[in-house]
Amino acid sequence: MPTFQIEDPADPRLSDYTGLTDVARRSKHEPSLGIYIAESETVIRIAVEAGHRVKSLLMADRWAEPLADLLFGIGAGEFGEIPLYIADYPTLEQVTGFNVHRGALAAIYRPSPPSLEELLDSLEGIASPRIAILDGLVNHTNVGAIFRSAAALGADAVLVSPTCADPLYRRSIRVSMGTVFQVPWTRFDTYADLGALLQSRGYSVAALALSDDSVDIEQYASSSPSRLALILGTEGTGISSEATAICEVVVRIPMRGDVDSLNVAAASAVAFWALRPR
Repeated sequence: MPTFQIEDPADPRLSDYTGLTDVARRSKHEPSLGIYIAESETVIRIAVEAGHRVKSLLMADRWAEPLADLLFGIGAGEFGEIPLYIADYPTLEQVTGFNVHRGALAAIYRPSPPSLEELLDSLEGIASPRIAILDGLVNHTNVGAIFRSAAALGADAVLVSPTCADPLYRRSIRVSMGTVFQVPWTRFDTYADLGALLQSRGYSVAALALSDDSVDIEQYASSSPSRLALILGTEGTGISSEATAICEVVVRIPMRGDVDSLNVAAASAVAFWALRPR
């Protein structure tokens, strides 16, 4: 693996890593370049194991030896020479905008997402598939946490609305502990088309929300449909009107005391568990 010592934080070879804390810029910059940034040894290993192609790596020199097996495996891959950039911590912080202390960063080419039809086709062999629909979530931490819960608690796929935050944003990936590479997902264009397609595939659509006509999730789970898509909305505005239009039922998690709701990531974990196939 060709290795380059970096001393100038403005080195153009590091353009993929500049300003990583600028959420607005990175959210547009990374998809436009067809890359995402993976942070930490664990996440990079999971990405490589998932077959994702590494473009380059950036780390402090103290991490080169502990990560030698990972670097050797990536460098010996089928995609040709992959540059490794080494810099001291002050330079890394000037480049990225934060204290890089998790071992390594990697710029990785984004895999092509499946079409909505292809993703649903991949679930046909599952007896009672469960799908999570993320409706306009803008917090990357919540998106990553939901993916982790989906992987742990049996949601088979995630569908992301047009206004939802990027699951491949650095923070989402980190919080998900790399499960965003393991749970099938894709972004859909409109709720009208999504609703029609889910209906044609035999899915029932429920929303997790507070409403006067909502059903207790335990009651719903006792006779939940074999094919289920669950919509999760934002804490501020809740489920959008477009998402509500394709719902058949609204379910709620019963609360005690004066608490009326949970953070959407916590609520997703409860819902995935409660609505798991019996």
